[in-house]
Amino acid sequence: MTDTTENSQPIKSGKSNWLVILLLVIIAIQSVKIYLDYQEKVEVKEQLATTEEDLASTMQKLTDIQTQLDQKIAEIQKLGGDVEELQKAKAEVELELKRSTRRSAKAMQELKDKVEGYQELLKLKDQEIEKLKNVNTQLFSENRTLKTKQNKLSDSITRLSKNKEELAGKVAIASQLKAENIVIKAVNSKGKERNSPFKNRQLQKLKVEFNLADNKVAPIEGKKIIIRITDENNQVIFDVAKGSGTFMLNGKEEFYTAAQDILFDNTKQKLTFFYEKGSDYTSGKYVMEIFADNYKIGSAPFDVK
Repeated sequence: MTDTTENSQPIKSGKSNWLVILLLVIIAIQSVKIYLDYQEKVEVKEQLATTEEDLASTMQKLTDIQTQLDQKIAEIQKLGGDVEELQKAKAEVELELKRSTRRSAKAMQELKDKVEGYQELLKLKDQEIEKLKNVNTQLFSENRTLKTKQNKLSDSITRLSKNKEELAGKVAIASQLKAENIVIKAVNSKGKERNSPFKNRQLQKLKVEFNLADNKVAPIEGKKIIIRITDENNQVIFDVAKGSGTFMLNGKEEFYTAAQDILFDNTKQKLTFFYEKGSDYTSGKYVMEIFADNYKIGSAPFDVK
């Protein structure tokens, strides 16, 4: 009896030790997990705080730029200079300040780039103001006769500048692209194409084809060609996951359905767009519009039964 008792005690003691060790290991694992979860929350909070601070700082810069633009406009107007460019920049800044403060990382970077551009514009206008001041000082230092001649010359320059601006405006309008031979077709799952009106079972994909008309005035350069499809309620058909996005139209951010970046080479190049909606179209009339440089270059309707 004595031998049995003595042998059982070490066994029980050994089991107890293993239980204690296991308990300590579990506690250690849980402690590490709690610590890692805490660190992750801290990092997320710090990242959010940094993003909010970054946005707040950028918006404050925009507010400061708005104030400086007002000052520059008033000063240049007083000196007799052109403020059209500054007024356009001011309108863009005011639009940005009215927008929601919730922005994606890409939109945030674009906003920062705009801020840098506005700051560079302000620097250039400072130089322009100095030149205008020098011109005004020189004019006041001249005698009456020279002033009269200078005023006549100034009038001629103003007329020439106005004529130049009018000509530039006409050239800008003449250089606008135009879409021609627009064709809209439905493509089914077997690749067969049909003309409007379409049935939903035929609309696996929507195909849009057109040519860019010959334009000797338009420069050879990169262009972003956009198509926008709207239904009877003027709602845009779009899906960001399939290449849709937004663009500025008449000073307002609008959605577009699809886009292509091309090199316009004035060869009447043919463009083709495919758009797969992924769900049925509501029966009714639709309009497909084509844009380049934020102005419309063509449109065509189609029907879905």
